[in-house]
Amino acid sequence: MEYNNLSISSGSIAGVDDQVIKYDLYAPISGNTRGFPVILFAHGFKGFKDWGAFPDACEDLARYGFGVVGFNFSHNGIGNKRTEFDQLDVFAESTLTKDLQEIGLIIDAIQDGRISNPQAELNTDDIGIVGHSRGGHTAIAAAAEYESIKCLVTWAAVADYTERTTEAQRKDWEKNGFTEFKNSRTGQMMKLNKAFIDDLDANKDILVAITRVSDLVIPALFIHGRDDESVPYTDSEKLYIECGSKDKELRLIANAGHTFCVSHPFEEEHFPPQFEELVEFTGGWFRQFLR
Repeated sequence: MEYNNLSISSGSIAGVDDQVIKYDLYAPISGNTRGFPVILFAHGFKGFKDWGAFPDACEDLARYGFGVVGFNFSHNGIGNKRTEFDQLDVFAESTLTKDLQEIGLIIDAIQDGRISNPQAELNTDDIGIVGHSRGGHTAIAAAAEYESIKCLVTWAAVADYTERTTEAQRKDWEKNGFTEFKNSRTGQMMKLNKAFIDDLDANKDILVAITRVSDLVIPALFIHGRDDESVPYTDSEKLYIECGSKDKELRLIANAGHTFCVSHPFEEEHFPPQFEELVEFTGGWFRQFLR
């Protein structure tokens, strides 16, 4: 069944370090007394909930019969401007532990009714999560960490974030206390402080996806583009192999890069076939296993 009438509500909750997690909740309007299961959507590094086709994907997933919460990690660098990095000082303080903690805060807010929609009944006992790139890496850790998460999908997930750090970056962190990343879209140089790598090194057992994925017993789908230029599809192959769930699947999408053929801003009327396939795989998986 497809639900065509949706209600979209927005708000914010407190994040870590006195920062704010902003969210959009997409949900079908219905008298479904059992409530719609909830899916969390986690963006990646230098990403945000309003990037490209992400809002459209959240809407489409809601039409499958879910409440979908797209959110910004509080340290992603986006402040009052929905699509501009206007808080680079906050971005610099980002860590994977903070991201993981904030997924827990969002789950708490959903379950105690602080994230809700008066036009849609939500089943807050059944929560799924989908994450893109670094968000997929964190989604795996979250699925192992929080019992409320019953189903997982990753898009182009990083398998091991320790392998994403280079020797040059580590030298920068040691010498300068930060390293810099260039945002190819905006041209901004984005600092990331040494606390990031200190946190990752100190908490590998909790934070690293390839380690946590073996703990999973929930249904897990790993989707990757075969032509991913940023994170090789072999990362998802490794995650699939190491995943402890008996219900697991790997899907590789042909002729698809890291963002599955969409860019920001996304102004097309229809998804490209690769992104359409991505959303269909995702919606079908949640419909099968998240009830």
